[in-house]
Amino acid sequence: MRMFPALNLLLLSLSYGATLKICSFNVQSFGGSKISKPEVMDVIIQCIARCDIMLIMEIKDGRELAFPQLMTELNSRYSSRRNEYDFVISDRLGRKSYKEQYAFIYRKRLVSVKDVYQYPDSQCGDEDVFAREPFTVWFSSPRTEVKDFVIIPIHTAPEDAVREIDELFDVFKDVQQRWTSENFIIMGDFNAACGYVPKREWSNIRLRSDSCFLWLTGDGLDTTVKQSTNCAYDRVVLHGERMIQAIKPSSVEVFDFKTEYGLTEQEVGVFY
Repeated sequence: MRMFPALNLLLLSLSYGATLKICSFNVQSFGGSKISKPEVMDVIIQCIARCDIMLIMEIKDGRELAFPQLMTELNSRYSSRRNEYDFVISDRLGRKSYKEQYAFIYRKRLVSVKDVYQYPDSQCGDEDVFAREPFTVWFSSPRTEVKDFVIIPIHTAPEDAVREIDELFDVFKDVQQRWTSENFIIMGDFNAACGYVPKREWSNIRLRSDSCFLWLTGDGLDTTVKQSTNCAYDRVVLHGERMIQAIKPSSVEVFDFKTEYGLTEQEVGVFY
């Protein structure tokens, strides 16, 4: 099992020089164990508070109690604003008994949800490609240069990363036909590095070979917090002329919470 990954921050330019921070965070095996550890919850909440939209991956609580508790504690930190954050969350997704959920946490005063769509993963001849089918959300953002955008999240199964990343092209086409937005962000834990996606495979991945998509995160970017690991697992991909023009590639950063909060690798181990 790899170490708790770093936090990806994507900054969208707002009017009047403000910014909207969109992030993704694979909180490995998020459930009752992490909720029960105050020091872990504190770090997770501090990470979420850095962002205006946060994609949370790998929610694995079968009782579905941990995430509501996280939201309660998150909003309790902002007593000056009533329910600063809201969320949308997927059903439990996965094959057989192993299940995960995606969730988006967002600041209600900045964005709202126009629609959600659970990709069915039932394309004829290519069924059940995804271990965790994308839970797609269409956001309205009246204060930004881009007034609405769609986020397609993904947490691939490492052994099937090449196939799943390629299949995201079909997810994009499907969502494009359903909704009128022209602005897309495809993001999450692609597992797109360190043996899971060999260099020879990139040319076979439509999301990469199609020039209409802009990959903001390069292959050399380290999105892990383990000192001995240097892997660009987590990625951000854009589509849409206005979206691409609104974001400076240099605005993407990896937030290493281990360094920021002065944690050792042993202390980070409690996040498992």
